[in-house]
Amino acid sequence: MPSLTRRISPWFLLILGVTLLGGVLAAAVPAQSQALATLGIFVMVLGGWVVSLCLHEYGHAITAYRGGDTSVAAKGYLTLDVRRYTDPGLSLVLPLIILLIGGLPLPGGAVWINQWALRSRARRSAVSLAGPAANLVLGIVLIITVAAFPEMPIPVAAGLSALAYFQIIAFVLNMLPVPGLDGWGVLEPYLSVPALRLGERVRPWAPFVLLALLLFVPGVGALFFAVTQLLFGAAGGNQQLFQLGYSELFFWRNL
Repeated sequence: MPSLTRRISPWFLLILGVTLLGGVLAAAVPAQSQALATLGIFVMVLGGWVVSLCLHEYGHAITAYRGGDTSVAAKGYLTLDVRRYTDPGLSLVLPLIILLIGGLPLPGGAVWINQWALRSRARRSAVSLAGPAANLVLGIVLIITVAAFPEMPIPVAAGLSALAYFQIIAFVLNMLPVPGLDGWGVLEPYLSVPALRLGERVRPWAPFVLLALLLFVPGVGALFFAVTQLLFGAAGGNQQLFQLGYSELFFWRNL
């Protein structure tokens, strides 16, 4: 694989740097300015979410590459360049808006995989599974980091806890067996022809129906968030820190 197609993108490093800057603001200024601390949490969580988007799509791409689809390297998917994974409007801005309105970290990117190049049905399933797995691993790493450093400034711990919770949400949401989501992709290689045809018909709008149910049907949304909070707690997440980080991220709701 040419070095140019595997070198980490400066854009990814820039986003990572902005995320770290948010963490520095959250850690360094709460005693001087609560507003700056809130800004730090806001930047850290949103920047971290974009970083997680890159890791999610990289998980798909590197698994596909190892499974036989070497075209992902030429497409730049192995560089962690967010521009390779997104359409700026539909794939990045819209999910960010939905995150800020409804607290749902939607999958915002896409990598185009040559399914025919993959060597087996198991590898096709693994490609779909790899993205949500990246979210889950990142969420657990963040939870462990917060637990391992109890002297961490509270604003930083709160922001990391909120970001960890969003990773758990992203994992659960993506693993739902709905056409258009990764959970369906995990099952797809093993489904019958009629099921595949049905999936193709509903794929363009099924995720939007799911989104509407989660955002506008109270019982559905309440059940979904109850399950994700239960999993967050089971993984060792600190509910109080998460609630604080969540409150600071959506600061306008407290005005």
